Amino acid sequence: MTQFDKRNISMMMDLYEVTMANGYFSESSFNDKVTFDVFYRKNPDGGGFAIFAGLEQIVEYITNLRFDGSDVGYFRSLGLFGEKFLNYLETYRFRGDISAFPEGTVIYPNEPIITVTAPLLDAQLIETAILTQINHQSLIATKARRIVHAAQGRVISDFGARRAHNMDAAIYGARAAYIGGADSTATVLAGKMFDIPVSGTMAHSWVMYHEDEYTAFKKYAETYPDASVFLVDTYDVIRSGIPNAIRAAKEVLMPMGKRLKGIRLDSGDLAYLSKKARKILDKEGLNDCKIIVSNSLDEYLIKSLISQGSPIDSFGVGERLITAKSDPIFGSVYKISSVEKDGVSIPKIKISENKEKITNPGKKRIYRIYNEDGQAIADLITKADEEPDLSRPYRYIDPDEPWRIRYFTNCTAKELQVPVIKDGKSVFRRRPLKEVRNYVDRQLKEEIWQEEQRFENPHRHYLDFSPSYYEMKMNLLNNTRIM
Repeated sequence: MTQFDKRNISMMMDLYEVTMANGYFSESSFNDKVTFDVFYRKNPDGGGFAIFAGLEQIVEYITNLRFDGSDVGYFRSLGLFGEKFLNYLETYRFRGDISAFPEGTVIYPNEPIITVTAPLLDAQLIETAILTQINHQSLIATKARRIVHAAQGRVISDFGARRAHNMDAAIYGARAAYIGGADSTATVLAGKMFDIPVSGTMAHSWVMYHEDEYTAFKKYAETYPDASVFLVDTYDVIRSGIPNAIRAAKEVLMPMGKRLKGIRLDSGDLAYLSKKARKILDKEGLNDCKIIVSNSLDEYLIKSLISQGSPIDSFGVGERLITAKSDPIFGSVYKISSVEKDGVSIPKIKISENKEKITNPGKKRIYRIYNEDGQAIADLITKADEEPDLSRPYRYIDPDEPWRIRYFTNCTAKELQVPVIKDGKSVFRRRPLKEVRNYVDRQLKEEIWQEEQRFENPHRHYLDFSPSYYEMKMNLLNNTRIM
């Protein structure tokens, strides 16, 4: 098999999901309805929030989940499964309901980003696929947002494909980076698939192939007169690269009525070189020529360059974005929260020696709470049959300080989850990726506290409970016994 052979993405699951499904099938419990929640436990890089990405691919996966003859034949070859179960898989279709936050929502630890309510077998089979998409795309979208925040309005381009962990990581990483706020990508297939603006300059090999640097720039200008950006650090930025770029601008582009769009620095002291370059370019009348930099950039280096007064217009960010190098694990998990017996939903809780691994049990609703100024002050978990009445002071419980009496006053609430799959069929409203990206921007500019967006010691966004939900969780904790 080669990478160009058709592959069934439905098979992208851990073996234990299939063995669990077979076990439930054998016990005749596979149709029991259950609820699973998807959540994560900490923000990457010690940040104050994360960005939810990957939902569209999750919906695509689940609504197209199929096992063809070769897939079933492979399962049969493992010698683990009975024929009745294998025959069942041949006609399998997902039968459950899924609700989720809209893609691009600002998210926080320990709240249910996605809720799956489905027959037990169905809920078990989709775990890995859901987590794979969320853990990758939410991680990259969050990293991109940090980089965009550091750039303070300057252009950010995704240059990461060649450092991505594989081709899919490059393509969907570019998608996530755009959601997070990157302005463009160098990855052509991502541009085609998701309508992301594409950008690029020239390669060092172009300069090295030609007999000299000026000739390389001249040929490039003649080929791309409306998009000339010269890579000026192949030999010597100050003594060779910039002078030859200026010469090509004046001798080739200006006679055509064109302007040099920019120069790119890919090595050296970027603060020093960008300042020197700006002075030289301005002196030669190229005030409109942009300075683009690349070379192992991340939010910390970009912040440092800007603090030094570097006159940089655009950043090409590669490996440290596409791999989220500083904290490359998002860590979302998929945990059962309730089981339905005889029409009654029974909450389930996971208890651990580690406090942070104790789950929030039961079917639930999640609301974002806004103050009079429209700023998000907290998120609130309630029981599934509750709808908080904020027309008057509303008492809530801070699970970290449950003894304090606290109220939301003069606040409004927005329920965060919306249905995306109903009875196995998509009810998901696909939005253009630019709309998702703009949604991220609007939240962070209008709703989310600036203090939560700091890199160092960000303000903690509170996750509170309704009194009845808190009481239910405490009762479960108190009544659970080790068997």
